[in-house]
Amino acid sequence: MKKYIINGGNSLYGEVDIESSKNGLLPILAGTILTEEQCVIHKLPDFLDIKNMINILKHTGMKCTYYGDTIIIDGANANTSELGIELSSPLRSSIYALGAFLGRFKKAKICYPGGCDIGLRPIDLHLRGLKDLGVKIIEQHGNIYCDGSNMKGGKVFLDFPSVGATVNIMLAGVLTEGTTTIYNCAKEPEIVDLQKFLNAMGAKIRGAGSSTISIKGVNKLHKVEWTPIGDRIVAGTYMIACAMCGGKVVLKNAIYEHNQYLINLLMRAGCNVVVKNSNIIVECTKRTKSIQKIETMPYPAFPTDLQPQLMALECISSGNSIIVENLYETRFKHVPELLKMGANIIVKNQTAFISGVDKLYGAEVKASDLRAGAGLILAGLCAKGYTTVNSVEHILRGYENIDKKLQALNADIKLIDE
Repeated sequence: MKKYIINGGNSLYGEVDIESSKNGLLPILAGTILTEEQCVIHKLPDFLDIKNMINILKHTGMKCTYYGDTIIIDGANANTSELGIELSSPLRSSIYALGAFLGRFKKAKICYPGGCDIGLRPIDLHLRGLKDLGVKIIEQHGNIYCDGSNMKGGKVFLDFPSVGATVNIMLAGVLTEGTTTIYNCAKEPEIVDLQKFLNAMGAKIRGAGSSTISIKGVNKLHKVEWTPIGDRIVAGTYMIACAMCGGKVVLKNAIYEHNQYLINLLMRAGCNVVVKNSNIIVECTKRTKSIQKIETMPYPAFPTDLQPQLMALECISSGNSIIVENLYETRFKHVPELLKMGANIIVKNQTAFISGVDKLYGAEVKASDLRAGAGLILAGLCAKGYTTVNSVEHILRGYENIDKKLQALNADIKLIDE
């Protein structure tokens, strides 16, 4: 079993290169299913979730060849549109294969997806949107059977701006006759990057980044060479780490606009943040002030994927704060672990009330999911004494060499394999 051992108390100094976006790459990788030609993707990070998605591509019959951090994906021999539980269960984003299978093969059979246990995260919006395009769907014995032989463009109205549903409908609509319009769609930067990627392959999509996306179906997509955007959640994690530990950190390959909401919060808390060329520089020289109220909401508001990390910051900030989790009903599983470290948190329903303490103390804690694990690492970095973070397989799903990158910033952290 792997675990992180952290000796807290060091300030952070230096540069960190932000890896490509996990949440951006997963739909892009699924999008490669849509073409028989080669897709070349650069700066591929070493995430477990990325490896799981590539396993799905290989299962489909696609050839995947690595050259360092570049991957060449050849879809000429893709020959199946079925996905079993062994590939679906480890990865929530396996659901993206559904839209891609329907786009290319006009049929699909998949299992319900897995991923982090942070709430129900139903896929009803995905299925309802696909039905609006003429897909016939049967749900039976844990499987989803889809017949897209009569698919045509249509209007899709999402009850909630779901990233996953937006991605699936985009992937399904690209090679579908007619025009597909998605209303109340997700606005995340990863959706914009997916649009740019697909358009570079010959798709005709416009509107990503707004609340309405229009897709004019084309007959085929061609080869493409692509470098994804930097991961805004990873960038945000390192920014919060600097705020908690103090010091000065330069983030390379981070996009200011994608983290603008968080940056504004950190500046309110007392950090100094400067954008210089393509770098974001975060400096913190004193104890941060509590942010009175934070609510997780869809982009461009504060992201749920940074909630555990920001909660760790609020635990050691001066004053009181409230965090409201609006997106996932069980995303406070890190709270009992922070309490072990001396945090003062009271949870009522979907709201956490936090009173900042002078110091956290090292303890043995367990990561319940990817972002909760990141939050516990940050807590350990600033705590007095040693912290052991267990169940790190969750963290490895979305952070590339986080221990080595933090070591380069002067943190005392080791990944132990027992």
